[in-house]
Amino acid sequence: MAQVDQKNHLDQTDLCSAKTAISAAKAALLAVAFCASVSVLCVAVPTYVIRPFRPQGARELALALALRQSGPLIAGVCTALAVLIVALAWQRVSTRAVRIGLIASVALVCAAAVLTHVNIFEHMFHPYDSPAFDAASAASIEPDDMVMAVRVGTDSRAYPIRAMGYHHIVNDTVGGVPIAATYCTLCHTGLVWKRIVDGRTLRFRLAGINNGNALMRDEQSGTIWQQTTGLAIFGPLKGTQLEQLHNDELTFALWRREQPTGLVLRPEAEFASEYESKQWEQHIAKYRSVIDTSRTGIAPRELMIGVGTSGTSKAYPLQLVLGEKMIQDRVGDDRVLLLVGPDNISIRAFRTQAGGANTQNSRTFIRQADGGAHSSERLVIDTETGSAWNFQGCAVAGKLTGLCLEPIDATKDYWFDWLNYHPSTTVYRN
Repeated sequence: MAQVDQKNHLDQTDLCSAKTAISAAKAALLAVAFCASVSVLCVAVPTYVIRPFRPQGARELALALALRQSGPLIAGVCTALAVLIVALAWQRVSTRAVRIGLIASVALVCAAAVLTHVNIFEHMFHPYDSPAFDAASAASIEPDDMVMAVRVGTDSRAYPIRAMGYHHIVNDTVGGVPIAATYCTLCHTGLVWKRIVDGRTLRFRLAGINNGNALMRDEQSGTIWQQTTGLAIFGPLKGTQLEQLHNDELTFALWRREQPTGLVLRPEAEFASEYESKQWEQHIAKYRSVIDTSRTGIAPRELMIGVGTSGTSKAYPLQLVLGEKMIQDRVGDDRVLLLVGPDNISIRAFRTQAGGANTQNSRTFIRQADGGAHSSERLVIDTETGSAWNFQGCAVAGKLTGLCLEPIDATKDYWFDWLNYHPSTTVYRN
């Protein structure tokens, strides 16, 4: 009888041990699965939120950016925990299914940890890390292709937009000034920013999309910047404003005529086949917008020339500007002149105070009649002195010869993007 009791006791002990082992195995599997879930979320949430063709709220964007920034650390901790749990529980796991589950979960944790270090946008649109240039006279760019034109001192550069639409950002130095030439095809904004912040030179990368506009990340601090405003929206430098450098969007033929000794960004051979086609604008215009512009009565992807000065902004429909060829208007406290170039597609904007913004003598202009002997150079005439002015805003004949108007930034932008970042803007009607 005593032997039977002893056997029953051993059986119960073995049963308890088996139940304990099963419980430990389940606990280990659940713990590793939890680690895998957390790691996957560190990849999935930023990927889902920071992407094109969906609106982003400020809070969800901040959460997604925070997860992207801290994701490598969180996923690394989860990976270490998952490996430790499996190592401790492995001998107590007897069932094949549970072991397979543990291995699969650890593999998932490791894969997610690796992906937190990957910037998917840099794999889709490779950055141009070491930009090379050709002389204007030797560049194989079609005459009617548009370029971003930048000039600092005597140093002039042109960045073809079809190439910029793929690379998005080119870190360069022009006239001794570190700059970031940036372009966002989804919103049509080509902007140039100085790369020096508090004495430190930053280097920018493409980081994602926020409401249809590109996000940039600087490698030095990990701060996230909005391309269309140059404002830091997340990270250590949040609230810092980049300094904008003036640039024009011109046809290559016109830029080369103005800057015959300038340099042109050379296509990067490895990715040149992926550059935008000549019809890229028609292609992008078919994309849906994430910003509702119905209350304005203007289509979200109508191209505008956006002008901001004296704390006031105004949008000029591109086709209207091209049709009128010259527009004189007031934006805030400034009188401005929008002028279409001799190629009938390039546009520049100026303050009409000749000799500087503080000069009281504001000029009134009339368009030079087409077909004149100097019509390609003398685009407008001021009514005060009869002096003739060219597309660079300089008087080339008459009493004021040698004086130049002050250029102001004229951003070619889709309406949804301009409205989103300039909610108080007005619109020029006619």
